[in-house]
Formats: sequence, structure tokens, C-alpha cells
Amino acid sequence: MGTEVTLTRRTEFHSTGLSGSVRRIAKTEGLLGFYRGNGASVARIIPYAGLHFMSYEEYRRLTMQAFPNVWKGPTLDLMAGSLSGGTAVLFTYPLDLIRTKLAYQIVSPTKLNVSGMVNNEQVYRGIHDCLSKTYKGGGIRGLYRGVAPTLFGIFPYAGFKFYFYEEMKRHVPEDYKKSIMAKLTCGSVAGLLGQTFTYPLEVVRRQMQVQNLAASEEAELKGTMRSMVLIAQKQGWKTLFSGLSINYIKVVPSAAIGFTVYDTMKSYLRVPSRDEVD
Repeated sequence: MGTEVTLTRRTEFHSTGLSGSVRRIAKTEGLLGFYRGNGASVARIIPYAGLHFMSYEEYRRLTMQAFPNVWKGPTLDLMAGSLSGGTAVLFTYPLDLIRTKLAYQIVSPTKLNVSGMVNNEQVYRGIHDCLSKTYKGGGIRGLYRGVAPTLFGIFPYAGFKFYFYEEMKRHVPEDYKKSIMAKLTCGSVAGLLGQTFTYPLEVVRRQMQVQNLAASEEAELKGTMRSMVLIAQKQGWKTLFSGLSINYIKVVPSAAIGFTVYDTMKSYLRVPSRDEVD
């Protein structure tokens, strides 16, 4: 997706901001440029979302079975949410990597020919080609490049997201608990807070994923915390929050809709209360 590029901070997008980046993409690639990598994103989100919510319920249920007297409060949601996020990432990470690489293939102005037309030079021709070349270049390890900061980020993000969502629902008046607007509001705030607290790790992850595609003489990013310090030193600490505003536009409604559909489908399918242990 187009928003992924903001996180990697390619040279030609420095200091352009949201509107500048939108104009540049439109000029160099047209409407289709905003959907580059979207196929991989869709292919990833289906198993990711399914695993995320399913494993959350399972981790919560297994914890309650193993520890019957455990407090059924925010701490349980935080732990189950964190573990479910890690589980979903491990199973779908290669598709996330491919999605980012495809989205990163924004054609720069230097690739405009003398007629002002965009050359069709691309490193990857699609999902399968990108997957194949990435595997040939680095094997399984290549497909999981940047997974460490992803896991470091997803554990607190997923945990906080479920924690804030469930905690806010507990304070919703009984008459409004089934309200779609109440669920959307709780989901929106949960997504916003979770993303804000963990965003620097997201920036590190994206830069690690695409650094081999960038013609740069900068030191290779290795290790999550070391990479974060290096990015802050070389590019400024503000870079660690670069693209956060546009990410809100994506993450907030995504989290709101995801949680709302999740709760609505549970009611529709008459899933028993999750606090009931078999």
C-alpha cells in the first residue's frame, strides 16, 4: 500500500509531507501507484486477521483453563493480545515483507525519460516474482528480514490494542454495549493509542525490509535497538515518527472496523461468552 513508502523515508520523499508525496506518486505512477503492493496486502490480511483474533481467544481460554483463579481483567487481555499478535506475524511475515517491497517500488523522477514518460523498470514484477527473488537471495532468513523489530513492535501494539479496547468497553453504559458506534469508537481509540506507543519500531522494521533496494552508502541496519539509535543519529529522531499522521488515517479506521466486525460476528454466530471455561 502507498502508506508503506512513507515509513521508509526514501530520499526523494524527504520533507515532502503527505500532500507532496501524493502529488509525486500521482505524477510518476498515476492512480495505480497508490495501490502498488495491495495484492500482497490483501493476500496477507486475510490469514493475519483470522489468526490474530482466533489465537487471541484461544490464548485467553487456555490461560483461564490453566489458571482458573486468574483475574479476568485487562492484564489477561494484554497478555493474550500480545501473544496472538506474535503468532499472526510469524505465520504471515513473508507476505508482509513482499507487500513492503512491492509498495517501495515508487518510480523516482530520475527514471523519467526525455519524453517525460515513466520507464517501466521494476525490480519485482509481482508477488510470486518478489517472493522467488527474495528467497533465492537470502533463503528463509531473507523472507524473515526485519521480523525482530516486527515482533518487538507487535507484542506491545497488539497487547495494548486489545487492552484498551476491552477496558473501554467495560466503561460503556449497559444500554450502549451493543451499539455499533460505541464499538467503532472504542476500536478507534484502541488503534490510535496502540499505534502511537509502538510506531518507532514500525519505522525500523520498514527500513530494514527495504534497505537492500535503496542505493545508499549508509551503514546496514542490524539489530532493533541499534538500528533505532542509528536512524535517530543519521536521520534525526523525528524520522522515528515520520508518517505517523498518515498511518493514523489507515490504522484508526482499520482497528475500529476490525474490532466491530469481530464483536458483531461473535454475536451473530452466537459464540458463548469467552469468560466461560469448558
